[in-house]
Amino acid sequence: MNVQLNGEPKLNGGAMQSLATLRIFLDSLEEGVLFLDASRKVLDMNLAARRMLSQVDESFVGRLCPSLFVGTACARECESRGHCSLMRAQGEDRKTQDVVLKGRDGSFVSLRMWAMRLPPGDSALSCAIILRDCSRELALETEVRERWQLGGLIGRSRTMQNLYQKVLRAAASEANVLITGESGVGKELVARALHDNSSRSAGAYVAVHCASLAENLLESELFGHAKGAFSGAVALRLGRFEAANGGTLLLDEIGEVSPAIQTKLLRVLQEREVVRVGENHPRKVDVRVIAATHRDLAAMVKRGEFREDLYYRLRVLPLEVPALRDHREDIPLLASKLLGELTQRYQRPDLTLSGEAMAALEAYDWPGNVRHLFNVLEYAVVQAEGTTIGTRHLLNEVMAGAPAQAAPLASAAPARHHYLPVADEEVERALIRKALEESGGNKAEAARRLGMSRTTLWKRLNQTA
Repeated sequence: MNVQLNGEPKLNGGAMQSLATLRIFLDSLEEGVLFLDASRKVLDMNLAARRMLSQVDESFVGRLCPSLFVGTACARECESRGHCSLMRAQGEDRKTQDVVLKGRDGSFVSLRMWAMRLPPGDSALSCAIILRDCSRELALETEVRERWQLGGLIGRSRTMQNLYQKVLRAAASEANVLITGESGVGKELVARALHDNSSRSAGAYVAVHCASLAENLLESELFGHAKGAFSGAVALRLGRFEAANGGTLLLDEIGEVSPAIQTKLLRVLQEREVVRVGENHPRKVDVRVIAATHRDLAAMVKRGEFREDLYYRLRVLPLEVPALRDHREDIPLLASKLLGELTQRYQRPDLTLSGEAMAALEAYDWPGNVRHLFNVLEYAVVQAEGTTIGTRHLLNEVMAGAPAQAAPLASAAPARHHYLPVADEEVERALIRKALEESGGNKAEAARRLGMSRTTLWKRLNQTA
């Protein structure tokens, strides 16, 4: 490196040796470092930055920094502002920017960048841009995440893996599907995964919540109406069946529809045609119907509350979504995903769950299932005053819901894998992957389980990937 810290003063032997030592130190860093002057021109960079930016000679010297990141949002913002967009004002948190660059060999590198203002002095140096190569880390996280995910569904348990297989098999068919399960388990996510993995994925996906509409409104909503069909029908309206033509229609909470609507639905399923309210002639529709309910339709059939013929028309392919208490091992994965969504919404990216809080979540029975878990986490995010969610930030119902299990779990020492550095990279990679899987991709939690700092984990991710 050729960084001039104080212009070009006359240096004695000791100062020259110190400067040489500083250059050796900078070139030994895993992070890349770019030194810029006040006009954002590059003065120098260390070896890691040269590797990340594919710089094989000194041609970068004197170039504007944005020219090294052409096509990225960071470069565009820098050019439009006329100054480094990563520089933070007094009192602001560190600003980071993620970019993806294409190297000379055609491969892509994912970088995380932030800026550091240098103290004013005689030197031309104004600031340093720090680059961290996240390519291997992101690849490993993606490998872990995608293995346990199907659309919006998350879970690595055998129960959820079996559900994924059934969903994919059902998606390959055109038959009607009946999705059952308790409230809050994610029946809508199953319906969406069915559509997205089917031959109709390019077509419309239309959902209607049957319990939210009165009978007369639901009929118009489903089948449409002609202009003047009833008071207030000032214009023609297409129904949801016609809107979903060529695609998929979800009839959510099908157990709440009246006998009259059940009869009309049966005709649509049999004839594949709808009649708008106020009209007499049928219209052909090509729709794959998915119905969902938290009610026991078989019991309703026995009580005469639901048409048996409609029930069997809908239940060609039955899918039951498990309650959260039946696959507790997925709670860390789900909690991590939901917490990530909430921290982004509330702009609190550093917020994490303590081991005791996670143990309490795993011990609770979750009568409201995944939706209930989301609500509890949102409450905790709002209540947490620091960067860690503890048991004191959880609702009392969670802590009191399973006293025989939650208390010992919450007080127990967090589970660790007692990580020790190993010579076999495959063994080390497996340990890290397992910790990431069990923590739902949460690096802070994975580091805690491994008994190492987050910085050490990041280094291991780069070394063992």
